[in-house]
Amino acid sequence: MKNESMLIGVAGLILGAMIAFAYLTMFAQVHDQNNNGTCLVAGMDSGAEAPAQQESANIAEKVSLQGSVKGDPNAPVKIIEYSDFECPYCAKFYKETLPLIEKEYISTGKAKLEYRHFPLAFHKNAQKAAEASECAADQGKFWEMHDIIFENQEQIAIDDLKTYAVQIGLDVQEFNECLDSGIKSAKIRDDVASGKDAGVSGTPSFLINGRLVVGAQPYAVFKQVIDGELAKKSS
Repeated sequence: MKNESMLIGVAGLILGAMIAFAYLTMFAQVHDQNNNGTCLVAGMDSGAEAPAQQESANIAEKVSLQGSVKGDPNAPVKIIEYSDFECPYCAKFYKETLPLIEKEYISTGKAKLEYRHFPLAFHKNAQKAAEASECAADQGKFWEMHDIIFENQEQIAIDDLKTYAVQIGLDVQEFNECLDSGIKSAKIRDDVASGKDAGVSGTPSFLINGRLVVGAQPYAVFKQVIDGELAKKSS
């Protein structure tokens, strides 16, 4: 009986350790709940202070790739967005803030938006969603796929993505072959690498003419930064 009790005790300790490890792992990967509204890379700090703005003279030089662009290519203000299709804060920006930026700055030729991928490892569908958007981009419909993914963020498994391809009028066979092959994974890795080089540690993060703005900030924060950049251009 004594040996049996010892075995039960050891088993209990092991089980407790496993539960604690699982909890700590989950805690390290959950969404950041700070006011800056950011999904963080596990174990990293966004480093952002309200209103979550940082400047770096060398940031623009570290980001040399090009993503899908919305707006006038010659617009004086360039907004690079690093985003994760499964991050709720990225969806918050898409639904609440982007429409205002589009109306005030993108549609008027004052700014352009360039989308870059930064899927986080603990978002199981984010990588393939990113690849799906790039497969759609091959057929000239990046933004249509971008929009439908964010509008249906709770349903973005591979089968869902293939359904959306039908809904936005893609050549389905071409899209499915692209998505299943994983050919776009290199593009996603390059985006992530460029973001890390520029100091991105979570999503959404934005480079506005090289100025880093972190999190799903209120529209007023973006307006302040964009207007500041426009003022520089006109002075």
